[in-house]
Amino acid sequence: MLDLSYDLPKPRVIAGAKHDWELVIGMEVHAQVASNAKLFSGASTQFGAEPNSNVAFIDAAMPGMLPVINEYCIEQAVRTGLGLNAEIHLKSAFDRKNYFYPDQPAGYQISQLYHPIVGEGEVLVELGDGTARPVRVERIHMEQDAGKSIHDMDPDMSFVDLNRAGVCLMEIVSRPDIRSAEEAAAYILKLRQIMRYLGTCDGDMQNGNLRADVNVSVCRPGDYERYRESGDFGHLGTRCEIKNMNSTRFIQQAIEVEARRQIAILEAGGEVDQETRGFDPVKGETRTQRSKEEAHDYRYFPDPDLLPLEIEQDWVDQIKSSLPELPDAKKARFINDFGLTDYDASVLTADLDSAAYFEAVAAGRDGKMAANWVINELFGRLKKDDKDIDASPVTPAQLGGIIDLIASDAISGKIAKDVFEIAYTTGRDPAEIVETEGLKQVTDTGAIEAAVDEIIAANPDQVAKAQENPKLAGWFVGQVMKATGGKANPKAVNELVAQKLKG
Repeated sequence: MLDLSYDLPKPRVIAGAKHDWELVIGMEVHAQVASNAKLFSGASTQFGAEPNSNVAFIDAAMPGMLPVINEYCIEQAVRTGLGLNAEIHLKSAFDRKNYFYPDQPAGYQISQLYHPIVGEGEVLVELGDGTARPVRVERIHMEQDAGKSIHDMDPDMSFVDLNRAGVCLMEIVSRPDIRSAEEAAAYILKLRQIMRYLGTCDGDMQNGNLRADVNVSVCRPGDYERYRESGDFGHLGTRCEIKNMNSTRFIQQAIEVEARRQIAILEAGGEVDQETRGFDPVKGETRTQRSKEEAHDYRYFPDPDLLPLEIEQDWVDQIKSSLPELPDAKKARFINDFGLTDYDASVLTADLDSAAYFEAVAAGRDGKMAANWVINELFGRLKKDDKDIDASPVTPAQLGGIIDLIASDAISGKIAKDVFEIAYTTGRDPAEIVETEGLKQVTDTGAIEAAVDEIIAANPDQVAKAQENPKLAGWFVGQVMKATGGKANPKAVNELVAQKLKG
């Protein structure tokens, strides 16, 4: 059973010149749907293609072209909603959102406002300190992406690349439940993790496949609680939207900068204007882009070329039955089945490949030992070499083999690290390495006892000190291990040293 017990984190409090203030944050995350074709055309969604090479007639807004809904994009949106424990609307509709930009050739965007495909859901955002914040999702609606304006290719002209125009986006809109910059970063990373598990978005922020508009406001302590009790947004401050953020580091910086800007205005007796702002990470400031439009400014109306979208509950149920084990459930299972700590389970379930690798290593073995080897030895070495888990030179079977050798007392933990290094660099089988390199642990108590006797006989002064202070027995253990090339069974060495020093 999934254990969702947690403590709530405290809200971020910022000390102003006159008062204390608290942060209130809501996020609109734009996630590019993982699909080969666009939302209303068969044009490719391949990233990095030659400019304007992935453009169908409708993407370029050629006259007379009609949109045709890509069923797979609908399925991906439903899958995402189910992964966020959200309500799926069997009937939804597309609207036209009218505005003009050079990279939006039709002069409008096909979106969903009044009847989104996914309703209310929730995301549990864990912060790594034993606290977690449940963030309510208001809705997920589908829309077309715009193209891209390019301003740095010519001093006098701008260019437009429409490869991205018409690509399907899911806009995941949260309630204003996030209370710190750290929570905002953790929220978007948790969304990305869930969608990667589901296979609905690759979450590549560098390529623009996951972007966020961050709504920031500040309020006095106690006002947020009054808002939650009453549902009255009047208790909260005026929000400003920081547009198109594609880095969790910059998201955190922008929130802190914008919050302090608003606090300075309010404490000087001014009013915060609701507007869209951009973040300049070089100057460390947010700047006005445009006043915040309301729905009527976009002249929303139902798209006349698209009938309302109706889906069957049986289809939704089929999608639900095909969902993979999601991160929270997998983490809880790893803790329960393998005896892992919360931290280790979080690290191992961060992505599907890491979780699958660990499970293959841990199968039939000690879960804690498997976790230690995967996290500390393997992940540490992969990070040093800047490699992903799917490029690991050591297979799960090889790492499991090293653990088996330790468990059978064939090698010690220290020797196992040497075996791991050889396996990592050469790809050789651990058992073969131990055999051919002469690394097998010495378990013959007679041979170990002879080494202990020799060290004790050669160091009478140290023996006297150790008999007065038993903690010094470790010196003899170290000398025996050194004399045997680290191959002696450490447990046997410790027992024999303690026995001999007692006389």
